[in-house]
Amino acid sequence: MRYRVTFRKRFNKDGEPADFPSARVDLPGGVVQDAELIEILPPASIHAAEDINAGSGSQSSEDNGFLAFGTETWVYDVADGREDDFKNAVLNTELALDIEEVPDESPTT
Repeated sequence: MRYRVTFRKRFNKDGEPADFPSARVDLPGGVVQDAELIEILPPASIHAAEDINAGSGSQSSEDNGFLAFGTETWVYDVADGREDDFKNAVLNTELALDIEEVPDESPTT
Protein backbone atom coordinates (compact mmCIF):
# COMPACT_ATOMS: atom_id res chain seq x y z
CA MET A 1 0.00 0.00 0.00
CA ARG A 2 1.19 3.52 -0.76
CA TYR A 3 0.57 6.58 1.39
CA ARG A 4 1.16 10.25 0.69
CA VAL A 5 2.01 12.05 3.92
CA THR A 6 2.26 15.81 4.32
CA PHE A 7 4.15 17.01 7.37
CA ARG A 8 4.40 20.46 8.92
CA LYS A 9 7.97 21.72 8.35
CA ARG A 10 9.70 24.61 10.09
CA PHE A 11 12.01 27.10 8.38
CA ASN A 12 14.34 29.70 9.88
CA LYS A 13 14.36 33.40 8.96
CA ASP A 14 16.72 32.70 6.04
CA GLY A 15 14.33 30.16 4.53
CA GLU A 16 16.48 27.18 5.46
CA PRO A 17 14.86 24.03 6.91
CA ALA A 18 14.88 24.02 10.69
CA ASP A 19 13.64 20.45 11.18
CA PHE A 20 13.22 17.15 9.38
CA PRO A 21 9.75 15.81 10.22
CA SER A 22 10.07 12.55 8.28
CA ALA A 23 12.95 11.58 10.57
CA ARG A 24 10.47 11.56 13.48
CA VAL A 25 8.58 8.58 12.02
CA ASP A 26 9.81 5.84 14.36
CA LEU A 27 9.20 2.40 12.84
CA PRO A 28 10.67 -1.07 13.18
CA GLY A 29 12.41 -2.47 10.12
CA GLY A 30 10.33 -3.89 7.33
CA VAL A 31 7.33 -1.57 7.65
CA VAL A 32 8.40 0.93 4.99
CA GLN A 33 9.74 -0.62 1.81
CA ASP A 34 10.51 2.67 0.07
CA ALA A 35 10.09 6.40 0.68
CA GLU A 36 10.28 9.27 -1.80
CA LEU A 37 10.36 12.99 -1.06
CA ILE A 38 7.82 14.64 -3.37
CA GLU A 39 7.96 18.33 -2.47
CA ILE A 40 8.93 20.91 0.10
CA LEU A 41 6.87 24.09 0.22
CA PRO A 42 8.38 26.96 2.20
CA PRO A 43 6.04 29.39 3.94
CA ALA A 44 5.01 32.49 2.03
CA SER A 45 5.99 34.68 5.01
CA ILE A 46 9.70 34.07 4.40
CA HIS A 47 9.48 36.02 1.16
CA ALA A 48 7.02 38.63 2.40
CA ALA A 49 9.29 40.92 4.42
CA GLU A 50 12.77 41.26 5.79
CA ASP A 51 11.45 41.48 9.36
CA ILE A 52 7.80 40.58 9.94
CA ASN A 53 7.77 42.46 13.25
CA ALA A 54 9.32 45.69 11.97
CA GLY A 55 7.43 48.72 13.22
CA SER A 56 5.17 46.71 15.53
CA GLY A 57 7.03 47.57 18.72
CA SER A 58 7.83 43.92 19.35
CA GLN A 59 11.22 42.30 19.25
CA SER A 60 12.59 41.51 15.82
CA SER A 61 12.23 38.03 14.40
CA GLU A 62 15.99 37.58 14.84
CA ASP A 63 15.65 38.07 18.59
CA ASN A 64 12.78 35.65 19.16
CA GLY A 65 14.06 32.82 16.96
CA PHE A 66 11.37 33.18 14.29
CA LEU A 67 10.45 29.88 12.68
CA ALA A 68 7.87 29.84 9.91
CA PHE A 69 5.86 26.79 8.86
CA GLY A 70 5.71 25.17 5.45
CA THR A 71 5.18 21.57 4.40
CA GLU A 72 7.11 18.51 3.33
CA THR A 73 5.35 15.73 1.38
CA TRP A 74 6.52 12.12 1.06
CA VAL A 75 5.15 8.97 -0.57
CA TYR A 76 5.76 5.77 1.38
CA ASP A 77 5.46 2.17 0.17
CA VAL A 78 4.24 0.24 3.20
CA ALA A 79 4.49 -3.54 3.57
CA ASP A 80 1.23 -5.48 3.36
CA GLY A 81 -0.35 -5.92 6.77
CA ARG A 82 1.74 -3.15 8.37
CA GLU A 83 -0.54 -0.23 7.47
CA ASP A 84 -1.73 0.34 11.05
CA ASP A 85 1.87 0.36 12.36
CA PHE A 86 2.75 2.96 9.75
CA LYS A 87 -0.27 5.20 10.36
CA ASN A 88 0.23 5.11 14.13
CA ALA A 89 3.91 6.03 13.80
CA VAL A 90 3.10 8.94 11.49
CA LEU A 91 0.37 10.23 13.83
CA ASN A 92 2.73 9.92 16.81
CA THR A 93 5.08 12.46 15.23
CA GLU A 94 2.35 15.08 15.84
CA LEU A 95 3.62 16.74 12.65
CA ALA A 96 1.40 14.99 10.09
CA LEU A 97 -1.10 17.31 8.43
CA ASP A 98 -2.48 14.72 6.01
CA ILE A 99 -2.20 10.97 5.38
CA GLU A 100 -3.72 9.83 2.11
CA GLU A 101 -3.82 6.35 0.61
CA VAL A 102 -2.77 6.49 -3.03
CA PRO A 103 -3.21 3.81 -5.68
CA ASP A 104 0.04 2.15 -6.77
CA GLU A 105 -0.48 3.12 -10.40
CA SER A 106 -1.10 6.84 -9.75
CA PRO A 107 1.59 9.49 -10.25
CA THR A 108 3.17 10.73 -7.04
CA THR A 109 3.01 14.40 -7.95
